[in-house]
Amino acid sequence: MNTGILYVQMFGGFSMKWNGTQIGGGPKARESQFSYLMQLLLHHRKEGVGRNLLEEALFGEREVGNVYHSLRSVLYNARKKLRQAGLPDVEYICQKKDVYYWTDQIPVEEDTSVFEACVERARSEEDPEQRLELLLDACYRYRGEFLPRQIGVIWAAQEARRLQAMLYACVEDAVVLLRIHEDWQRMKELGVYVSRINPFADWETVTMEALISMGDMEEAQKLYDSTVEYYMQVQGFRPSAKLGELLSRLGTQMEHRYAMLDSIQAELVEKDPGGGGYLCPWPIFEGIYHMVGRIMERSGQSVYLMLCTVVDSKGNPMEEGPLLEELSPRLQDAIRNSVRHGDVVAKYGRGQYLVLLVNTTRENCSVVQKRINYKFVVGRQRTGVKYYVNSVVCPADIK
Repeated sequence: MNTGILYVQMFGGFSMKWNGTQIGGGPKARESQFSYLMQLLLHHRKEGVGRNLLEEALFGEREVGNVYHSLRSVLYNARKKLRQAGLPDVEYICQKKDVYYWTDQIPVEEDTSVFEACVERARSEEDPEQRLELLLDACYRYRGEFLPRQIGVIWAAQEARRLQAMLYACVEDAVVLLRIHEDWQRMKELGVYVSRINPFADWETVTMEALISMGDMEEAQKLYDSTVEYYMQVQGFRPSAKLGELLSRLGTQMEHRYAMLDSIQAELVEKDPGGGGYLCPWPIFEGIYHMVGRIMERSGQSVYLMLCTVVDSKGNPMEEGPLLEELSPRLQDAIRNSVRHGDVVAKYGRGQYLVLLVNTTRENCSVVQKRINYKFVVGRQRTGVKYYVNSVVCPADIK
């Protein structure tokens, strides 16, 4: 790290370092007027910060007797703190009319500025190979949301959205070039990285596409299952349809060596069927549901779909909390051990399970519900399960 440069971090949190020593911000530091002041001045080094914005950021809606005097006091204390931190004794904060600037005498290297410079170089690069390297460099320089603690502040939120949009464009452009080069390993690494630093933006689709293209079907299935689970647990909704579409490519891309029917059939046999109903992830459940609907056209079997939802003592669905995290797997076990071996079970949401009851009657659905309650409700437990049951309609009856 070069001496004589003030290193500033804005991605993922705020910090300032001078000669290797942290002089402001940091993961454990509290937000302060000094931090607010430095964030604005250092990020807007070229255009400066207007007095009105500075006063709003520092004092907000608090009742301040003499705002201008209070601002001068904050500036004085900031200069004092910077001097005590070992920075050269210069006029750190300059004023021209009602606009404040960081001094040109102390150079600054800010991570967001470096990121933007990389993006601009990538955009102007005509050679595809060099452009890809610059795009990847830019993506990896984005190390988290811009000033996440300030997300409720208008200027910071606007800047966070602008920088995030630049990241999205870089990732999309990089993926196009990686796809052309069939560089699946680096595409996978990029997908993993952006999913970690920018969750709930569906970047898992990048990783999924790379895994499928590499032929790593097992990892692709695991990624899908873990992603759905994570989205449902934290956000309460499913990932985009694109992830499911990519998963559907698994079947079409799996290639096997030439084999005789007996060996193929031996490979298809379920290795450890265990007891209870067949528990499977959502994409498989969806496929089974479609298949059962088609079989019903010929067999005339009666099939029912049952939704089981964990509810509180007042009968309202439980949406989050440690109690739900404890009850959800308990409900899964109760359902599996209450249905027949040929019935199908899948987790749908937080504390919600779907059950496909094949070749049964509505009366038997009530019997299954009683079995589940018997296994799920313990002692004076006030929580319970709410059930919804619909008959499955075959596709021919819908047309």
